[in-house]
Amino acid sequence: MLIKEKVEQAIQILQERSVDCWITFVRESSMVRDPMLSFLSHSDVTWHSAFIITRDGETVAIVGELERKSVEDLGVYSRILSYVEGMKEPLLKTLKELNPGTIAVNYSEDSEIADGLTHGMFLTLEGFLRELDFQDRMISSEKIVSSLRARKTESEVSRIKEAIGHTLEIFDLVRDFIRPGLSELEIAEFMKREVNARNLELAWEKSHCPAVFTGPDTAGAHYHPTGRKAEKGHVLNMDFGVKVRGYCSDLQRTFYLLEDGERSAPEEVNHGFQTILTAIEDARSALKRGVQGREVDAVARQFIVSRGYGEYPHALGHQVGQFAHDGTALLGPEWEKYAGKPFEPIEAGMVFTLEPRLTVSGRGVVTIEEMVIVGDHSAEYLSEPQKEIYLV
Repeated sequence: MLIKEKVEQAIQILQERSVDCWITFVRESSMVRDPMLSFLSHSDVTWHSAFIITRDGETVAIVGELERKSVEDLGVYSRILSYVEGMKEPLLKTLKELNPGTIAVNYSEDSEIADGLTHGMFLTLEGFLRELDFQDRMISSEKIVSSLRARKTESEVSRIKEAIGHTLEIFDLVRDFIRPGLSELEIAEFMKREVNARNLELAWEKSHCPAVFTGPDTAGAHYHPTGRKAEKGHVLNMDFGVKVRGYCSDLQRTFYLLEDGERSAPEEVNHGFQTILTAIEDARSALKRGVQGREVDAVARQFIVSRGYGEYPHALGHQVGQFAHDGTALLGPEWEKYAGKPFEPIEAGMVFTLEPRLTVSGRGVVTIEEMVIVGDHSAEYLSEPQKEIYLV
């Protein structure tokens, strides 16, 4: 069971990082959901609840009485404490018994994946801890959460691979569907119908999953499909993913619509495509345990610039898991908006995208997005990589 796997991982990570205790403090989680709750419980909680894991292997859940049975059914927690009137008493009693020197709590300045605690809930928890004089023992759980999300278990990788398989099959289908005169919206709707026929979920908001861009002067990324029509001589690219059993894929593919009399894409398009292929392969080789994400981004970024193109205006790649954009470590440049993410050491088991892009003047944007899993010496493709531009 996935939750059991992740709880066991959490204990190991607490031991590695010499952190005594990790608390995920939540309430009304169907409304304000902590990103880590799905690793701790199958169901939402209504009242103030605390999921506590210690480096000594203690696993404690403190929940409202009516939610006790749902947590018991998990078979994960060594102690389940429930309450009717209020959770302060069982929480303080438990923490007093555990007496942790450090308490990692679900907040973070830099990582949204570790920042599920609202300010009001932070104040509530801090108030509880003050009664034990434990308030100064609180630290951010960012390092714990980052490693827990990063280290994919076999179950997680299996789900991601399944999502990738569906995504590639749908790309193959849409490849035969695309023709000049179809709009971005029509192409996107074809793909959504196939997703629905398979009873799958989209990996991100349906307004721009898939994202379809054809020809020059498009929005380029993170924008919804429009009525713009695919034309001969256009480069067309798509960003698309699905979710299978809670885990996502996120891939991009590039197509070229042949002009009358053409049998292959023009030289400038092929040059751009080959540049992207090499940048991805070089980055994959550089991506391994222990390096920083900024180093891997620099490999692809510098190569693309050396070939006469401008820098891509985003990170080379992000982690993928239960969300299309998941985890803390990022393959990105040292830009303010990325804070400390590009400096995080890469861990084995992380799943990343590799997605550089460049613009071919008068044709459109050439980009590929592959998914890889990090190993000790390099990363391996999880997705069957696109090696040739798809001709339409």
